[in-house]
Amino acid sequence: MELERSVICVEGERSNASLSDSVISGVARNVCGCCTSCREYCSAKMLCEVKTETSLLSAEYDGIVLVTDSLVRLTGPLQPLSGPLKTQESFDASVSKEGTCVKTDLPSGRLVYAPTGPINRDYDDVRRFADAATSGIKRALKVGLKRPLLVCASDQTYPQAQLVTLLGALHALYVPLEIREDVPTKKTKVASLGFLGNEKIVHLAVALEKGRVVARDIGGSDPERMAPPKVEDYVREVFLNSKVKVDVVSDDTKLCKEYPLFSAVNRCAKGVDRHKGRIIYLTYEGQGPIEKTVMLVGKGVTYDTGGADIKAGGVMAGMHRDKCGSAAVAGFMQIVNELQPKNLKIIGTMTMVRNSVGSDCYVADEIITSRAGVRVRVGNTDAEGRMAMADVLCHMKELATNEVNPYLMTIATLTGHCCLAFGEYYTAIMDNGPARLAKVSQILQEAGDEVADPFEISTIRREDFDFHAGESEYEDVLQCNNLPSSRTPRGHQTPSAFLIMSSGLDKHGKDSKKPLKYSHLDIAGASGPFPGIPSGAPILALAKAFIPSAF
Repeated sequence: MELERSVICVEGERSNASLSDSVISGVARNVCGCCTSCREYCSAKMLCEVKTETSLLSAEYDGIVLVTDSLVRLTGPLQPLSGPLKTQESFDASVSKEGTCVKTDLPSGRLVYAPTGPINRDYDDVRRFADAATSGIKRALKVGLKRPLLVCASDQTYPQAQLVTLLGALHALYVPLEIREDVPTKKTKVASLGFLGNEKIVHLAVALEKGRVVARDIGGSDPERMAPPKVEDYVREVFLNSKVKVDVVSDDTKLCKEYPLFSAVNRCAKGVDRHKGRIIYLTYEGQGPIEKTVMLVGKGVTYDTGGADIKAGGVMAGMHRDKCGSAAVAGFMQIVNELQPKNLKIIGTMTMVRNSVGSDCYVADEIITSRAGVRVRVGNTDAEGRMAMADVLCHMKELATNEVNPYLMTIATLTGHCCLAFGEYYTAIMDNGPARLAKVSQILQEAGDEVADPFEISTIRREDFDFHAGESEYEDVLQCNNLPSSRTPRGHQTPSAFLIMSSGLDKHGKDSKKPLKYSHLDIAGASGPFPGIPSGAPILALAKAFIPSAF
């Protein structure tokens, strides 16, 4: 993360059946979406077996995890869950707020109740279901459940509540990559997870979770396990024999010539073979005539020391998470690979680089000419994320002029200012003129609100461009100032102006003959807590916005 010395701010069939119809039929289906053996696939990809269940009376499970806002919803097929909980509630008033675990007469034997709390206040949102499911599964694990059945009882207040609930449960079941590799007995936390309800929801949740696993694996793994060459290896394995084409630029001569700003950051790291930078291109083209082209550039700083402007005072810890932007790009491409949407083209790029410090590191006051021919004066080497992305964004801009209805985006754990402005959990999004006219921010915000992946909208202003204007005859653009973003007015907005100016996108505004939509997404707060598990943001919102037919 840039310029943070004082604060760490990383923090199929029957698809339309109702819940009651499904419960009555009493048939379980395995829907992990595998083309061969589901168990083998899930073992290889480190997802537990996920099944659609249609009856509370199934003996396949050793417990039930119930997520709901009110026990009054436990009617019809869910009536057997009501009695034990109401009995407990009669002498324990904390049940409706804190949940409980009770014994039932159902074959599964145990019931873990995970209440959402109120969902009808002005400030409530669908995340109540995700949070409750996560808490419920964690409690189920403590209870000792190995084959839980997840049940969500909700009304139509939140149309995606059941999907979000299942995703919340799957988040709690994620096992970090290093643990899966080093401790074979801990590859999964449960043997299987059942979900009472719609098969279509389970298919979609599994596809989305596979993307989040990829994003978490890359974003959360330590800086050596996911150094740039190992990220390349991981991505190539994930997309082997898939619909996603992988191209990698690793030749230093090519990197220096075509991506000079990226290469400045890479200059010190490339002296160590295992740290040499990579620019990874992932391309998917759906069947039928292309109607939209989504072009993503992710920040993939595998470790951010700050460079010559080194992060001091103990705030370097956690900087292995500075690659969550590129991790999100790979995760979204995995979702695309699973869902294979028609009429859509995606080009995702991962700018994998380590911001190392040493005798060959780039320094403040250097002037580097970008791919777009813009002379950039380095203000601080801890603003490496924008440097890593700018030339790749320029390349995307060049390609976009020949693509159908392109949407350009940068995704980055970029600024501590974003965390201060919006807090944890929220992606900040900023549009250029053409994107603002197309309401890209509003589309993504609405999509994110539906699937518990929330956005806050910021605006790129004239002051942001003035801030980065060159201050002397030597340079066209100033990379940054010398203060942390958290102490810089408009600290999360100004980098978007730099990216526009240094990539040449300022020549493609709404006043140009070839306007290009561009949005910058700062996920510094949304990427997940540290210590903790990465969230995978903003890939759920991207999927909902650009692959709506899957939901």
